[in-house]
Amino acid sequence: MMTGASAGNLYQDFLITWGDGRAKILDNGQLLTLSLDKASGSGFQSKNEYLFGKIDVQLKLVPGNSAGTVTAYYLSSQGPTHDEIDFEFLGNLSGDPYTLHTNVFAQGKGNREMQFHLWFDPTKDFHTYSILWNPKHIIFMVDGTPIRDFKNMESRGVAFPKNQPMRIYSSLWNADDWATQGGRIKTDWTKGPFTASYRNFNADACVWSSGTSNCPSRKSNSADWWNQDLDSTSQERMRWVQKKYMIYNYCTDQKRFPQGLPPECSIA
Repeated sequence: MMTGASAGNLYQDFLITWGDGRAKILDNGQLLTLSLDKASGSGFQSKNEYLFGKIDVQLKLVPGNSAGTVTAYYLSSQGPTHDEIDFEFLGNLSGDPYTLHTNVFAQGKGNREMQFHLWFDPTKDFHTYSILWNPKHIIFMVDGTPIRDFKNMESRGVAFPKNQPMRIYSSLWNADDWATQGGRIKTDWTKGPFTASYRNFNADACVWSSGTSNCPSRKSNSADWWNQDLDSTSQERMRWVQKKYMIYNYCTDQKRFPQGLPPECSIA
């Protein structure tokens, strides 16, 4: 099984898993759309499982009044102590910004939410959302700009996803009990069906197959992502995003953690 870049045909990479025909692969495998109406949402998953890699997809979110809808794009393993790396896009009323919600689960434990607004309208065009996952970092990126870096801090007793292979999952569904303004704004079904669009998926990643990882050697120069961390320019860009566009950070929510903030929060 080949390791490395798999770009091009979405039929090769993904299986539509639910939605009764609401999810479609179009344009000879170049475009995937998910739709949501009052009866059901829809979703897909990757055919491959991955253990480390750089995963990119271009996504155009539900336009107009998307209140109550959630578009999720995430990596996840299975089981009670699962690992997960999440992008979720929470819809809003026309003209109000989407919320980009990120989270990391390790050994079944999450509660590491950071939320952002975006510096562009994510419904007008396709933008690239990337997860870089190597043994030392999980870096979330938007159009190549890092917005979050979850570092491996096992030395401080913080679990880090590193031995459970994960599939990619994506879905569009109705979550109007919590998604928009804490659930106060409900989905307006007269505006449906709601559609999100995907293209240009690329996984430069270690593919897990039959219990082994087909993975570039650490010494290989082709696997730049394996050793990647954030250089000073990238760190500066991430600080800019977090200062201007971050709207929630679990690491500053002292009310939520009266016993003290999680240990990873003490390291900038």
